[in-house]
Amino acid sequence: MGWSIGYDSNWKRDIGYGVPAVCDHPDCNHDIDRGLAYVCANQEPYGGDDGCGLYFCHEHLSGGKCERCALITDDKYVKSFEAKPDVQKWIDWKLNHPSWQQWREENPDEVKRIKESQK
Repeated sequence: MGWSIGYDSNWKRDIGYGVPAVCDHPDCNHDIDRGLAYVCANQEPYGGDDGCGLYFCHEHLSGGKCERCALITDDKYVKSFEAKPDVQKWIDWKLNHPSWQQWREENPDEVKRIKESQK
């Protein structure tokens, strides 16, 4: 299985090293991708058992986890950060690139939702 492009049903967004993004830390907008090198925790798909599955620049991943997941213990739950929306470059790619034509045809409601959110 490749990790270029996939979908995370928990966060309801595209993931993979082929998906341009920005760091999910609320105080950061560093350019990254949503590949395993940037996922919390420890490069495990969807964050594995120990992470939130969000994506962070290396400045905001410490020991392979975001600062909030690093605080979690067996008796302590910590709310994760909010996922940031797709970057415009990715939105434009999905809406216009020929390689996504079939996806657009199979998901007209999603295409409509994305276009309406761009207004």
